[in-house]
Amino acid sequence: MADSSSRFGFVGFAETWNGRLAMLGFVIGLATELLTGQGILSQIGLG
Repeated sequence: MADSSSRFGFVGFAETWNGRLAMLGFVIGLATELLTGQGILSQIGLG
């Protein structure tokens, strides 16, 4: 008998924040590439 007000697992609240943070990370990654002229892999020494 699961509690419907649980904040753990794949619930809408967690998925919303996960999506927002993923979008923010993607935009920051693109901005970093534009500012430095290098790809992300080359910045961390893998490319």
